[in-house]
Parts: sequence; C-alpha cells; structure tokens
Amino acid sequence: MTWTLPEPMLSTPTPRPDLPPGMAGEPKWDGYRALLSIDAGRVELRSRRGTDLRAAFPEILTGAAQLRDGTAFDGELVVWEEGRLAFERLQQRTQRRGAGAARAAGEWSAHFVAFDLLLLNGNDTTSWPYRRRRTALESVFSARRLTAPWTLCPSTTDQDVVNEWLTWAAIGMEGVVYKRLTEPYRPGARSWLKYKPRETTEAILGAITGTLAAPRTVLLARYDTSGNLQYVGRTTTLAAATSASIAPLLTRSSGEHPWTGWTFSAGWGSRETLDVTLVQPDVVGEVGVDVARDSAGRWRHPVRWHRPRPDLSPTDVPHLEPR
Repeated sequence: MTWTLPEPMLSTPTPRPDLPPGMAGEPKWDGYRALLSIDAGRVELRSRRGTDLRAAFPEILTGAAQLRDGTAFDGELVVWEEGRLAFERLQQRTQRRGAGAARAAGEWSAHFVAFDLLLLNGNDTTSWPYRRRRTALESVFSARRLTAPWTLCPSTTDQDVVNEWLTWAAIGMEGVVYKRLTEPYRPGARSWLKYKPRETTEAILGAITGTLAAPRTVLLARYDTSGNLQYVGRTTTLAAATSASIAPLLTRSSGEHPWTGWTFSAGWGSRETLDVTLVQPDVVGEVGVDVARDSAGRWRHPVRWHRPRPDLSPTDVPHLEPR
C-alpha cells in the first residue's frame, strides 16, 4: 500500500514580528507551496490545492533520484533570477508542458525549498513534534548530500536572525512563518503563524470596479521614470463607508485616458478580466502594501486602502521602480 500525501498544514496571520516563546521561525518564500513524495518508486509533486505539478517541473522529478524511496517533503517551489525570487517566472512555468516545460527548466530552473519532513524511510513522521521532524530533515540533507534542485529552508529560535530575514524583502522574501517546537504536523490546520511586513505608501487612482457612485475596488497607478502611467495593483473590496467616502472624489475619464484599450486580470493567474471604469488620474490615496512585487515593481497581493491624500498631487507619488 502506497503512502498518500496529506493536506498541507497552514498558517494564520500575526501582526507582530516577535518570535513567540516555544516556536521556531522560518523565512516565508515568494513561491508556490508544494508537497513532494517518492514512495514505492512513484514521484508525486502537488500544489497546496492538490494540482499535479510534475509535468511543469521536470527538473524536480529528475532531482528526486537523489532521494531515498519512502521520503516526503513539504516546501516551496521557487525560481531565482538576477538576484531575486521571480514569482512571475514560476507562474509562467506552471503553464508549460512537454518540450516547453523542458526548455523552461533550462532557462528558469526551479528549486524545491524543503521546510518539513512528512515521510522518512517509509515511516509517516507527521505525528512527530516539529523539533524532531526538523532534526530528521537536516539529517536527510546531510546524509544524502542533496544538491540542486533541493534546498534546505533555514530555521531559527534567535530573534536577531528573524530580524535579519525581515530585511530581505528586496530579494523576494515575504516575511516569516512561526512553528511551535512541540507541535506535530496537522494536515489542514491553521496552527502556524505568518508575519508579513507591510508599509504605508501612496498611489494614484486610475480606475475602479463597481460604479462611480459605489466603487467596489480601486485600480492603482504610478508614473514610471518615462512619464507613463502604469498599473501597480488593486485594492481589496472596499467597505461601504470607505466606498462612500471615495465616490465624491471620482470623475469619469473624459477623452483619452492612458489606460484606454487596456484589459485587467482579476488576479494572478486568472483568465477573468475586470469590468472597469477609467477615472481621471488626479486623486492620490494612502495605501498599505506588503513586500511581494513582480519584476516591474507592481504589488502582487491586494492592497489595503487607508485614506485619500488631497494634500498630494500625482507628481508627489513615488515613481514605479522595476526590481
């Protein structure tokens, strides 16, 4: 009887960066969560939602030859490009198959960053406490002398190390995950803690979803260094009171808008396009964002609207800076 990959253990946000007592911290990678096993000679590679990723990442399957049969990892698939984690390359790779996937593996090779051990020598280790699983995971890497595409995720109980990791936003680290040292691996449970640094900044209102009288979300913009108005991200759904406060500031675009003819995706990897209304790009807002950005400098995750900034003009807003 073969072993079956469990559901991944999950995290819940925490507002504080402090390392909680009795927990270890690990960097949060800007990649795709994945679980991998090799059992009875069969390799499995699945996403957090159960999607089979084997065809898209042939180099991971080839790399499984380094592992002993009866081994399973939980971890993150990442692509490293020009000194940073390149999520957009990783996303492009998930659509490739066959010869296209093989070419992409050569151009944008992926690594599997292992942060948990679920199966060892055919024995299920999910009931073990984190501390024991972590020691065993390190032993697998040292005993097998694993090389690319395998990478061992760092782990620490030192707050100074956590503080250093939180300065790595420029290379694509999204924050820190905290795991209780005595806790087993609990499939589907949100028992880990996730801290993601956020910053407050400004952006220009370029378009909305919903109606001018009741905007639902705001599409945000910044000028690039050439003076072109570029899309940088979209807010989360606005609360009713927030929507009502923004509506009087909006003016439907008259004449040619810099975004005329553009289409906007509903989200990363989505084929759904948004129904938007272009507005005069003369209103500035204060927003809260996390550190995840693509190579063009756009915010990858939904943005939190804070308040209008009538004291600022669009020229006061920071320029869009590619990473």
